[in-house]
Amino acid sequence: MTNSKAITIALAQLPVSKAAVDDNLQTHLAYIERAAALGANVVAFPELSLTGYELALLSQLAMPRNDATFAALTAAAVGNNTVVIAGCPLHNPNGKPYIATVICFPNGEHTFYLKQHLHEGEEVYCAPGTESGLINVNGTRIALAVCADFTHPSHAATAAKQQADVYLASALISPGGYAKDAELLAAIAKRHQLPLLLANHVSTTGGWQTCGNSGGWNAAGELAVKANGTQPSLVLCRIHHGGISGYAEVMTNLHS
Repeated sequence: MTNSKAITIALAQLPVSKAAVDDNLQTHLAYIERAAALGANVVAFPELSLTGYELALLSQLAMPRNDATFAALTAAAVGNNTVVIAGCPLHNPNGKPYIATVICFPNGEHTFYLKQHLHEGEEVYCAPGTESGLINVNGTRIALAVCADFTHPSHAATAAKQQADVYLASALISPGGYAKDAELLAAIAKRHQLPLLLANHVSTTGGWQTCGNSGGWNAAGELAVKANGTQPSLVLCRIHHGGISGYAEVMTNLHS
């Protein structure tokens, strides 16, 4: 199951401003450029990274599939030759918006993964997706999860059945929830012999304080690399044969 080629995935732990899509996009672009300069094949952002976790505003913030923001991220993916995975509310023509992940490829295409398992209370504002998200990057199969997805054992089990090489979760995790979630993520990695990566927020968003600590667990369920708490950072995770090596780079001098 394990891919023989190495791949480097950068986890972006970035400051996010409430509903300020244009400002947040600029921060995303700065992180993408730096991640690519550090050799990342993929750069992944937390849940709803483009808007912040603003449930009550999602219906007005929801983006159409051809939104200019996605075009800008796709252009960055092309220009930096890296896959970009960012969090967004996606317009649903049939009802409430989705909590989605946009995936932008260096060939100029983009697609979406829709969060399948909603956290308690999210169903008031959002609709769940139904399809699993598996992308292939240079021969490495990456299964995508958004936050509550990973609390449902069936989600990671499906990824393992699909022969994923990596399980990548974008999330919003609070200081009080981190220990339990980290234990759960380590157990998933160990059970499925699958490296597991977490991209988490550092800003207070949607009324939630968050704790950063983005990082990666190897296929033995051991935490192999982690950001230093809530510092804005890129966590570079090099994955090879189920192992993870890497480091965190603190991001400074971004636009104000």
